[in-house]
Amino acid sequence: MNKKHFLLAALLFLIVSLAGCAEESAEQKDQHEEESGTIIMLSTEALGQIKLTTYTSSLKPISGFITIPAEVKTRQDNEAHIGSLIHGRVHQVFAKVGDYVKSGQVLMTVEGLEIGEIKAGYLKAKAGYEYAKANYERQVKLNDENIGSRKSLLESLSEFEKALAEYQGEDRKIHSVGLTDEDVLSEKTGDEHKSGTLPIKSLIEGFVVERNVVIGQQVDASTSAFKIISIRSVWIDGQIYEKDLNTINTGSKAVFTSASTKDYRIEGKIIYVGLTVDDNTRTILVRGEFDNPGNKLKPQMFGELQIPAGSNIKALMVPAGALFTENGEQYLFVQTGNGTFEKRNVTAGVSLNDMTEIKKGLSEGEKVVTEGVFYLKSELHKDEIEGHGH
Repeated sequence: MNKKHFLLAALLFLIVSLAGCAEESAEQKDQHEEESGTIIMLSTEALGQIKLTTYTSSLKPISGFITIPAEVKTRQDNEAHIGSLIHGRVHQVFAKVGDYVKSGQVLMTVEGLEIGEIKAGYLKAKAGYEYAKANYERQVKLNDENIGSRKSLLESLSEFEKALAEYQGEDRKIHSVGLTDEDVLSEKTGDEHKSGTLPIKSLIEGFVVERNVVIGQQVDASTSAFKIISIRSVWIDGQIYEKDLNTINTGSKAVFTSASTKDYRIEGKIIYVGLTVDDNTRTILVRGEFDNPGNKLKPQMFGELQIPAGSNIKALMVPAGALFTENGEQYLFVQTGNGTFEKRNVTAGVSLNDMTEIKKGLSEGEKVVTEGVFYLKSELHKDEIEGHGH
């Protein structure tokens, strides 16, 4: 190869290499623009016409209130399902949905042969116990006076102890099905039909929210005849992200605001922070206990729970007004130069005192537009329309 051909080959290689570098640089530029988001350019004249204010993002201690969606729940201790432990037929019903009932109030009566047998067994055992007790006391008195025999005393003691055990067993049986001594003794009228009736009583004080029986219906231990709840105090449940777990404490005060009546706010306290994280939402249960004067809070009512946050952790915070949500995406505008702005998709976190945490998409020290945003949005939409026109 002569010198002329060598120089020509070298020149061709240099041209191909430069073209490749230029192509690679263009690809990198396009990739960078794609990653950074949509860029908006404003002239100096446009900047002078709008009132544009920015805020420099910074790490701040999380203090104030964490606001989370919440739902009113019935306290489990204030909820009861009422029914009959004995198989029988509903004889009478005395309560309906909406009634306010007291603890021990009769809601219905159930009649059946087994009920009569239980009552008869109790009365028989009670009579046997009273007879054996009287006989034993008589033998003790005779023995003290040196009249009775030792054998008769021991026999009466044995009969008394046997009768006492039988009576205690029958007494426990009637109480286990919801009867009291008075319920049985007050029915010693000779009316055998009445003696086979079991009164079903409310276990708590509250409102009847369910009634699932009618007269003549067969019921047993699996039948939930009534549901009673009391809402004098309620639970309010919300969910927090696991990263916010260290910002709240059990026993701290909390404020609930109803979604239906924004002016109704009530104060309670946090009684429980969950021990497990939900696999799907990655959140943790937080439960507050609230007194409910006037029963204004209803179960399954929605609202917001405000929980005081500690200052032991820091987060990247920006003014809440800088954040926008469209089509399920959250974004804000970041100033990247004198007249250059970028629409940046981000992931927001907790809101505290008109400030919002940015969990992803923003770095500390970047300038976020807080005023003049609507002008940037109009420019953004104009560019999108022109882009579709081409």
